[in-house]
Amino acid sequence: RVLSLELNKDRDVERIHGSSINTLDIEPVEGRYMLSGGSDGVIVLYDLENLSRKPSYTCKALFTVGRSHPDVHKFSVETVQWYPHDTGMFTSSSFDKTLKIWDTNTLQPADIFHFEGTVYSHHMSPVATKHCLIAVGTKSPKVQLCDLKSGSSSHILQGHRQEVLAVSWSPRHEYILATGSADGRVKLWDVRRASGCLSTLDQHNGEKSKASSEAANTAHNGRVNGLCYTNDGLHLLTIGTDDRMRLWNSSTGENTLVNYGKVCNESRKGLKFAISCGCNPEFAFVPYGSTIAVYTVFTGELITMLRGHYSTVNCCVFQPHFQELYSGSRDCNILAWIPAPREPVPDDISEKSLPQQHLNPAYEDAWSSSDDEG
Repeated sequence: RVLSLELNKDRDVERIHGSSINTLDIEPVEGRYMLSGGSDGVIVLYDLENLSRKPSYTCKALFTVGRSHPDVHKFSVETVQWYPHDTGMFTSSSFDKTLKIWDTNTLQPADIFHFEGTVYSHHMSPVATKHCLIAVGTKSPKVQLCDLKSGSSSHILQGHRQEVLAVSWSPRHEYILATGSADGRVKLWDVRRASGCLSTLDQHNGEKSKASSEAANTAHNGRVNGLCYTNDGLHLLTIGTDDRMRLWNSSTGENTLVNYGKVCNESRKGLKFAISCGCNPEFAFVPYGSTIAVYTVFTGELITMLRGHYSTVNCCVFQPHFQELYSGSRDCNILAWIPAPREPVPDDISEKSLPQQHLNPAYEDAWSSSDDEG
C-alpha cells in the first residue's frame, strides 16, 4: 500500500492556514484527529474520518486557535503533539519562546512554559508510564525537561555546544532521549542519570584518528535538524544539513552505514520527517524541496518522489492504520497521500480461464480423487 501512495482526488484537507505549515501530528489513540501548526502561530485540529459516507470528501477542521484567540502563539508554531494517551490534551511550541499545554475541550492553555530562546522542537514519550517529562530543544545548547506533574522546567541536560534543533524519546525505553544539535552531534541520554549523556554518536564508528581535522564524535558534518526512531526503537534515523541521512543502531550507537545518497536539506530549523509503522520493509518519508522522498529504511533505496506541493515541504506524518501520509508545506496546503485502490478482478472471469502456466508446479494441486484411481 505504501508503494502505491498517490495524491488522492477524492480526499481533501480543508484549507485554513494562511501561511506556511510547519508541523503535523495524528493522535495515536484512534488515528482520527490531526493537529497542524503554522508560521502565523495558528493551530488547527482536523477530523480525518469520512463522515459523509461519500467516496469524495474533505477532512473538516473541527476548531482553530486562530489569530484572534487570546492565547494564540505570537510567532511561528514549530511543533504540535498530542498527549500520547488520550485526545483531551495537546501541546505546541513556538518561536515565541513558549511551550503550551492545551485542554482540547476548552481550547484553553492548562499550562505555559517560558524559555530564554526560541523553541525548535519538543516531544513527549509515547511509552512513558513513570514520568511526564516533555523534552524541549531551544536556542540554548541545554536540553530542557518540563515536568507536566509538577510544572517545573528546572531539569536540564548539558553537553551540546549549540542550539538543539530536534528531540525524540525512544519508543522502547521510557527514560532514553535522543537530541540533535547545530553542533553536528547526536546525543543519547538517560534522564535518570545526573550526568545524563549515555553516548555521542560518531559517524566514523571510532575509526578516525583524533588528530583529524573533523571534530571527534560528530554524527553529521553540518547541523543535525531531524531525528526519528523506528517504531520498535531499535534504530534511530538522523538527518543533517550535510545532505546526509544516517541510520544508527540505538543500543550500540553504531552507524549502520546505510547509504541513502544525497538528501537535500537546507532547512534553517527542525525538519519533521516520518517513518512507516507496521510495514515490511519500513519506509522513511522525507521532505525534499517541494517533494517527499520515500526511502527504504534499511537498504537506503529511493523508492519514489511524491510530487504535488507548489513550495517547500516542511513536515509529514504517517497514519499507520490505513498506511496514509499527510504533508504540510510552505504553500499553505496539507495534502493527503492515499494508497491507490487495487483494480478489482471482474467476476465473470473464472479461475479456469486465467492462464494456468503461471502456476508454480510446487503449488499445483497434486491430490487425486479416489474416482480417478478406480
